[in-house]
Amino acid sequence: MIWLVRAVLGAVLLAAAAPAHAQSYPSKPVTIVIGYTPGAVSDLTARTIADGLQQAWGQTFIVDNRPGSGGNIGAALVARAVPDGYTLMVGTDAQMASNVHLYKHVGFDPVKDFAPVAFAGANIICLAVNAELPIKTVADVIDYAKKNPGKLNYGSSGTGSPHHLAGELLRQKAGIDIAHIPYKGGGAAVNDLLGGHIGMAFLSLSAAVPHMNTGKIRIVAMVEKTRYAALPDIPTIGETVPGFEMSSWIGIFAPAGTPADIVAKLNDGIARVLTAEGVKAKLANLGLVVIAGKPQELAEVVKEGLRVRGELVKAAGIQPE
Repeated sequence: MIWLVRAVLGAVLLAAAAPAHAQSYPSKPVTIVIGYTPGAVSDLTARTIADGLQQAWGQTFIVDNRPGSGGNIGAALVARAVPDGYTLMVGTDAQMASNVHLYKHVGFDPVKDFAPVAFAGANIICLAVNAELPIKTVADVIDYAKKNPGKLNYGSSGTGSPHHLAGELLRQKAGIDIAHIPYKGGGAAVNDLLGGHIGMAFLSLSAAVPHMNTGKIRIVAMVEKTRYAALPDIPTIGETVPGFEMSSWIGIFAPAGTPADIVAKLNDGIARVLTAEGVKAKLANLGLVVIAGKPQELAEVVKEGLRVRGELVKAAGIQPE
């Protein structure tokens, strides 16, 4: 009889405690891991979210940059963290959809090792050229490349990044001979573009916008399916090259097993931060179209991304490192 009473009492206490996770969360500092260097759009998004949640909840949110191995180091760290809501990650399509096809050992499973928290938004990527080249349109890029086979280099933020894959897709669909120059981040790529060391680059808009009015670079197109609302006069590559489209995104993840009520509270809090009018406009200027989607939306985006990126990497002939 005693054991039955204890069992019933234990079950009652457990049931009472179950919904209490989110009520007391967060009761200590929360760390948001970024697998890239400061200044990347994922880093800017993380800092925006950290500041907003800190103000809303009165708890410290720490942004921890852990760059390396295409974002794998940071992702592997979060995958192994205690699933209590105090370690989060701002992840990208490169980390969560491309890397398993690009590295022999990434150190994590994008689907099994993470709990999707929020689909933050779409990261706008553009094609920019050095202003000294006689290139003003995508048609000019194709014409120049065909007249100068192998001489037009394009920079990206790293092998297998959506920026790199955008260049590979253009090379395939336009039938041109252009050479890829990988960098350790968009900042290094844009610096070499400004200096004329490379002729063009696929860049996150956040890296290109500060230099738009310097006269040193020229943004000739966007890589998404439709034009970017904030810069409606800049066409898409697909308007010249039918079927061209490359999307990039940012999401917030927690380790698998993080309590559902904490995930729900985080999703709600992050959505409130991202959709605040001033924040939404600020991120739009940096090239992030806010979506603030639910965990299930992010889960579907990851699964679809894994399929699409796998096909593209295979078609590009990129071998896992």
